[in-house]
Amino acid sequence: MELLEEHRCFGGWQQRWQHDSTTLNCAMTFSIFLPPPRDDNPPPVLYWLSGLTCTDENFATKAGAQRVAAELGIVLVMPDTSPRGDAVADDPAYDLGKGAGFYLNATEAPWAAHYRMYDYLRDELPQVVNNNFTVAARCAISGHSMGGHGALLLALKNPGRYASVSAFAPIVNPAQVPWGQKAFRAYLGDDPARWLEWDSCALMRASLPEHAIAMLIDQGDNDRFLAEQLQPAVLAEAARQVQWPLTLRIQPDFDHSYWFIASFIEDHLRFHAEHLRA
Repeated sequence: MELLEEHRCFGGWQQRWQHDSTTLNCAMTFSIFLPPPRDDNPPPVLYWLSGLTCTDENFATKAGAQRVAAELGIVLVMPDTSPRGDAVADDPAYDLGKGAGFYLNATEAPWAAHYRMYDYLRDELPQVVNNNFTVAARCAISGHSMGGHGALLLALKNPGRYASVSAFAPIVNPAQVPWGQKAFRAYLGDDPARWLEWDSCALMRASLPEHAIAMLIDQGDNDRFLAEQLQPAVLAEAARQVQWPLTLRIQPDFDHSYWFIASFIEDHLRFHAEHLRA
């Protein structure tokens, strides 16, 4: 691995690292915040997944999460949103290709050669983190928009992996909304039945009560994508049907921006800290 930059921050360290990913067949960059030590126990990890057009830097520079993470003793790991590099397939649109990996494993050409973000986040990146930093095995996951989709997806598909999951304005039902349908058709092919493997609402409906973990979702009611692309009420109803402990908070006047995330990230970090240290 190569250290790209490092900054002292709230008694800890904010860093960017680059490594060669065998899963994605390209070099990948991730950001990490290492809090100051609290005791002799290694700190737990919160993985943060960002949204469309973002890189590993958006959350690190805009959310203001480091102060509370330092207080709580939580490591923040912030991966990129897609494979990168000249050899990686791309599309001129902002919602497909680089910056829009949708946290799945693509099966269709030309995407399948690199777009395996699900395997990268489930297997390779945690191994890189565990091998290179002193961290606890216990972890949680969160994200925004497309990254909220990714966080919910990883939690629902991997029972027992995460202590808790949260999201800001997530795409909860991608198989039924334009952003998800466009990406799924490109990455997975034309058969909608194959898309359900990557749809949080479908996964929630098929979940088992014993696999449930605490789930927190914040959604602004002034989000211009709410009705067409996000639809958190659909996931809330699926959770109700299977008795999954989902807390959905509708926040008046908030939009889809990082101002929204910065306003409530402390709540999410304290929510995860409660479950990480349970």
